[in-house]
Amino acid sequence: QVYLVESGGGLVQAGGSLRLSCIASGDRFSINTMGWYRQGPGNQREMVATLSNGGRTNYADSVKGRFTISRDHAKNAVFLQMNNLKPEDTAVYYCNAFDREYEYHYWGQGTQVTVSS
Repeated sequence: QVYLVESGGGLVQAGGSLRLSCIASGDRFSINTMGWYRQGPGNQREMVATLSNGGRTNYADSVKGRFTISRDHAKNAVFLQMNNLKPEDTAVYYCNAFDREYEYHYWGQGTQVTVSS
């Protein structure tokens, strides 16, 4: 079992920045990809950014050039630096970890990001 704990959400004005953090813990050591997803009010959950152990990144088109995902493998952590935030970025952001051995996604509880205009 893997537990994901997120932090860093909050309220920020448009154009501002936030940095989300997620720490993975538990007795699983086969996590390959970690990333961030978000779900805005009335919207489906969507992928924001992912980063594999090998360094491969994926970003949603809407955040390219503004968001940067990074990992600290020693700390089992993944981060999302969000710059030039827009009101449409307002959502609950969920940390995700993919277990390559069991092909299973673990999810954090989510952290609220609110961007005011």
